Amino acid sequence: MDTAGHRKRLRNRFMRAGEAGMDEHELLELLLTYAIPRRDTKALAKSLITRFGSLNGVFEAETCELAEEEGIGETVTVLLKLIHVLGMRAMDPIQQGTDYFKSPETVADYFRKRMRGLREESFIAALLDPKNRIIEIRELQKGTVDQAVVYPRRVAEAALERRAKSVVIVHNHPSGDCTPSRDDHKITTEVKSALVAVGVVLLDHVVIGSDRHFSFRDAGLL
Repeated sequence: MDTAGHRKRLRNRFMRAGEAGMDEHELLELLLTYAIPRRDTKALAKSLITRFGSLNGVFEAETCELAEEEGIGETVTVLLKLIHVLGMRAMDPIQQGTDYFKSPETVADYFRKRMRGLREESFIAALLDPKNRIIEIRELQKGTVDQAVVYPRRVAEAALERRAKSVVIVHNHPSGDCTPSRDDHKITTEVKSALVAVGVVLLDHVVIGSDRHFSFRDAGLL
């Protein structure tokens, strides 16, 4: 194969049509050419997509998992993880200046991107000012795939520490099913009570699934 010519054709296709004109493995192949200058990257790109299921899956893979793939060295690993971090930063409303939550949909959209691919539950509190602008997004608890244990006092302490006027709590269901469990209902009630006691409003509890979300506020449970 004329490696140099093939890479040039890939670059030209991307410049003409952008991502719409290329398959996922071709986009990854083109990216890898910048970390592997003297080797054909097509087979490696296809292998990574097959193993991790998608382009997002490759970027979200653990460093140790990437290292198991033949042809992946430190340079490629750093590149892939850096792209992932930069993408997350670019989507962060705090970084973009659109640092507010208008509705459960905006909360869900933001956190679905942030939490996609997590294999265990993560419980997050978004601490907001009186205009629903983000003061801080704080991860309060990491659990197992089955359960995340959250102490309502920790949510209240975080809100007081940052002088938040309201809080949105968010957690993911790694199973992909966003239906709230009995524990989710219990946690919502307990967190709401803990916040009320210190003069802070619980705006919502949003459960993130794979492609859907559940809002306690939308469901009339707050």
